[in-house]
Amino acid sequence: MKKLKIAVLVSGSGSNLQVMIDAMQAGRLPIEIVGVVSNVADAYAVTRANNAGIRTVVLSHVPNGKKMGIKTFEKHTLELLNEWMPDLVVLAGFMRVLSAEFIAAVPCAMINLHPSLLPNYKGLDTHERVLKSGDKLHGCSVHVVTAELDAGQVLTQAVLAVKQNESSELLRLRVQKLEHQLVPFTLELIAKDVLSLDKDVISDNLALPYRLWLSDY
Repeated sequence: MKKLKIAVLVSGSGSNLQVMIDAMQAGRLPIEIVGVVSNVADAYAVTRANNAGIRTVVLSHVPNGKKMGIKTFEKHTLELLNEWMPDLVVLAGFMRVLSAEFIAAVPCAMINLHPSLLPNYKGLDTHERVLKSGDKLHGCSVHVVTAELDAGQVLTQAVLAVKQNESSELLRLRVQKLEHQLVPFTLELIAKDVLSLDKDVISDNLALPYRLWLSDY
């Protein structure tokens, strides 16, 4: 089977990147991570990628030491993506909002992992907001990246029941365990053309999203 070439954008610890690396190296997923871009110099995701021998580029500061502006970041990232020519870009804990111009210029589809059951709770602080609302269900979603924040077609979701009186940190950790199962599941569906992505449209004859009850251990 032809391997799905993936580029990954990261900002943080990279736990989901590690899941992808482990699955790739073990042969559990037909993927090849062709490059990783981080907008944070000391993100642990950079260490994970370097340890795996993956091409890794940090775009966090300009030569004068100031934080790199989003337009400069997007310019350099687009140059890298055009060089690497991935089949798919995965945003895994990437914490900058990308412009509509950049999203339109990327040479393949982009997907994002979001810690809520979209369309509920777009944006930040999802776990705190779920607990405050008293929702009984929570989880995570993988969706297509569009110009509107967290508004693209939802491909897959993993769901759990919110426990009474649990803290936002405990809920975050439980959802993270679901993420580590949902990401490889989604990539396998794409790699095997069960989910077929073009630049903007999902070409799939089954109802989306696929919603899964997964074990959070």
